[in-house]
Amino acid sequence: MKYLSRRIVTLFLTLFLVSILTFTAFNLIPGDPVILILGTETTPQRADMLRSQLGLDRPMPVRYVEWLMGLVQGNFGNSIKYSLPVKSLIEGRLPTTISLALLAIFLIVIIAIPVGIYCARKRNMAIDKVLNSVSMLNLAVPNFFLGVLFIWVFGLQLKFFTPGNYVDYNENFVGFIGYLLFPALVIALPNIAILVKFLRTAVINQLTADYVRTAYSKGVSDNKVISHHVLKNALPPVITLLGMIIAEIFSGSIIIEQVFSLPGIGRLLISSISFRDFPLIQTLVVYIAFIVVFVNFLVDVLLQAIDPRIRVR
Repeated sequence: MKYLSRRIVTLFLTLFLVSILTFTAFNLIPGDPVILILGTETTPQRADMLRSQLGLDRPMPVRYVEWLMGLVQGNFGNSIKYSLPVKSLIEGRLPTTISLALLAIFLIVIIAIPVGIYCARKRNMAIDKVLNSVSMLNLAVPNFFLGVLFIWVFGLQLKFFTPGNYVDYNENFVGFIGYLLFPALVIALPNIAILVKFLRTAVINQLTADYVRTAYSKGVSDNKVISHHVLKNALPPVITLLGMIIAEIFSGSIIIEQVFSLPGIGRLLISSISFRDFPLIQTLVVYIAFIVVFVNFLVDVLLQAIDPRIRVR
């Protein structure tokens, strides 16, 4: 319980520090949202009036406290660019981003884990070398280029989907998942390569351990050794890596959303940064930070459940 309490305190402290850094950074960068709204030809009087309406004329510490209290109460303020509540803008884009991330995570788990175990069992054989080469190729290709390649091959040439023709989940759920499949694959492939290589190494290390040789000498089947002994000991570091991958997916899908024209959190963040939409930017960054920190928290809790020795550390 003490370990869990410490992790919860760390979670909230991290989010608090992120909120301070985010608010300070975006309020110190060059650019005036008032000028972006009114244009450079506006009069100083009109600019001062709008600045007062937006609350930008107040001291930064005062604005931070007001914004932080709003976050705690679920009131994120209004977007400068869209003139709409930030909460409604995020709620409208959140299903797309979460669905994309969950689909990518699903693909990573169902592909990487069996392939990693298979490569370990067939280590140094031809199929292992081929799969390792494919993994290295996946790691070498940038996500942006892979996304453009998928659009050209599967969208423009094979006509599996229509680029830019996004289908809302409320209109056609099957079409929605079908359109998300390709950007989810683009996100998943490099992470599959990472997890395959890591899991392969972890399983090989366990297969050479004394307890595995003892199990084989007692006539335990290969499948039982893998499922009951090897995976149990290889799992903790793999879960840690998978947690990092999941956090990276939620925070790193911005470029892919832009490439595939997905109306998600990533595209909303890019448009808000270019417009200096401080209330929206700050809330989105804290949201992404919350996902990353919360996933790491869940990983710690899961590792504690699997390996009680972590509590002592």
